[in-house]
Amino acid sequence: MAIDVSQRFIFDDTDIRGDIVSLSGCFKEIITDNDYPPGVAALLGEFLVASVLMSSTIKFEGRLVLQARGKGDLSLLMAEVTHDRQIRGIARYKQDVSTPDMQTLFAGGALAVTIEPANGERYQSLVPIAGSKLSDCLEHYFEQSEQLSTSITLASAHDAVSGLLLQQLPSQLVTDVTERANQWQHVTVLTNTLTDEELITLSGTDVLSRLFVEEQVRLLDENNIQFRCTCSTERTARALVLIDSAELDAMFDETAVIEMNCEFCSKQYAFSRQTLTEVLEGERNIN
Repeated sequence: MAIDVSQRFIFDDTDIRGDIVSLSGCFKEIITDNDYPPGVAALLGEFLVASVLMSSTIKFEGRLVLQARGKGDLSLLMAEVTHDRQIRGIARYKQDVSTPDMQTLFAGGALAVTIEPANGERYQSLVPIAGSKLSDCLEHYFEQSEQLSTSITLASAHDAVSGLLLQQLPSQLVTDVTERANQWQHVTVLTNTLTDEELITLSGTDVLSRLFVEEQVRLLDENNIQFRCTCSTERTARALVLIDSAELDAMFDETAVIEMNCEFCSKQYAFSRQTLTEVLEGERNIN
């Protein structure tokens, strides 16, 4: 099957659409760079897949960020995806997590869904952590913010993660309330028979053939997904100068070169007083 792809599909004669996402190469690259323990890696993989699935439901140019914060062993999970399906993610943790239960990991916390358009205002929605699984929380998000019935299935293994989204759109083809409800119940009941192993190992075509034998489903073209970090010398320099000027001077007094690592891709940047000044002046001249 394809390694890192998303595929949209449509149920003919109904107002239901879906998307299926598979990540392997990207996922391994992200977790290997940071040497995440298994439990942390599995949860981060679910966040990565979920961010891609969520971005498929909106039309925008920019990026979508999905994150959760906690005060326990897992303090941060974050995944972001751009409109052209470039992803990156990060986890901060004290030790491996023994349970994937969202309410246990992020007690009293919330998920934040942030959309940052290339042109326009940034906006954010807070999602209560109202279920034990990430998929439960996101289904609640769509119900509250979009008023759209949504089903999300996520599965993770040590080297791959996958997800399936179904969404009932506003009535166009089918206007009868009872018929719409029956159609939605039918496809979601079938989806619940899918195993994690099937979702991870089967291609999009095989998953849909396995689930919806009697339905007319059109699977659209595959879209490739790439791991790409947006860090740069200029961005890192800007982050460095946000430090209090006196503290920054003290750091340079202790060492001639300050080293900073990108938490997403582990790339290392080094700045002396002179190079930091040159980078910032060069950026000002460009702007």
